[in-house]
Amino acid sequence: MAKKKTAVSDKRIRVLHVAEAAGGVDRYLKTLFKYIDRTKIETFFICSQNYCVDEYIKIADHVEQIQMAHDISVKKDLESIKNLRRLIKEYSPDIIYAHSSKAGALARMADMWIPNVVLYNPHGWAFNMRCGEKKKLLYRLVERMQAPFTDKIVCISEAEKNTAIQSHTCTEKKLQVIYNGIDFDEEECGTRLTRSDVGIPDKAFVIGMVGRIAEQKAPDVFVKMASMIKEKIPEAFFIIVGDGTGQNQDEKNKVVTMIEGSGLKDSFIITGWVESPLQYIRLFNVGVLLSRWEGFGLVIPEYMICNVPVVATNVDAIPNIIEDGVNGLLVSADDASAAADSVMRIYHDVLLCKKLTANGKRIVERKFDGKRLGRETTQLFLDCICNRG
Repeated sequence: MAKKKTAVSDKRIRVLHVAEAAGGVDRYLKTLFKYIDRTKIETFFICSQNYCVDEYIKIADHVEQIQMAHDISVKKDLESIKNLRRLIKEYSPDIIYAHSSKAGALARMADMWIPNVVLYNPHGWAFNMRCGEKKKLLYRLVERMQAPFTDKIVCISEAEKNTAIQSHTCTEKKLQVIYNGIDFDEEECGTRLTRSDVGIPDKAFVIGMVGRIAEQKAPDVFVKMASMIKEKIPEAFFIIVGDGTGQNQDEKNKVVTMIEGSGLKDSFIITGWVESPLQYIRLFNVGVLLSRWEGFGLVIPEYMICNVPVVATNVDAIPNIIEDGVNGLLVSADDASAAADSVMRIYHDVLLCKKLTANGKRIVERKFDGKRLGRETTQLFLDCICNRG
């Protein structure tokens, strides 16, 4: 447990954020907390064991850490709900803001019958995952059951909003789209790695992916793609910025076995968990995201702001970010051959590469600025309190 308390005005709106899943949610929250209007908002944060508390002490007014199980565990979930309810009562926030499906369920159950505003951001609906129909139905039922106890559901893309409407999760009036944002200051001022720092040959053509080594991110398809590319581009080099931990450790082991079996061991790096993916993205010649499902794909605008051309799958919210042939190339999920062909198009066509990167950076600067995320979220908090009053 860790806390930081600053001298604050009682007139600030007290917002308590709850998060269990890390990854993209972690990067989202760091940007949001940095750019929220702290003259109007007091930020509380309750996070799971997946978060580095020391990083949040610098950007939040109050930080607490409790254990939260990622999978369903009645015993562990009840303990988490008990701890959350205790902290909610202790801090007495004006607004509860839960992030991702597990934290959304736990926080809203813990907050039952406490008079405050409840916000929820799924960061990608759980029922869009590739899983059995029974599990998808369970996820839909949970979302529908908890929606009446939620004042506003924040969607990170139009695709996520449309999915909620089509699946009858809640009324359209309850949904609000606030696009993700990235921290441009981090791109400009962050640590600069060189290829020699990482062990990449100077003349290598680097194809990289940022993401958890998990089924969603399709690292297996990335390795299949890499094998195809290596046959035609001998200087190709591949890097996955991410790791497989917990339930995803088996997935990582499979990927490592695939890499070795494809003869790519000397042309492939898996970095493990890193605090700042941007320092690695700057080393890419092409950035790839081959997700099988995706609530947003925060790394795509991160590729673009670093002037890295993008190849990504045409799933869920990704087409809200990429217009095929304009600021990136889109391929079907699980199609390693199409992904390899798209990477090789960029490799051979200098003009296409320049077009994609120029348009990508322009679009990111206009639509996905972290400061805009902070402004719109601050206004959401103010509107919720005004409407409640």
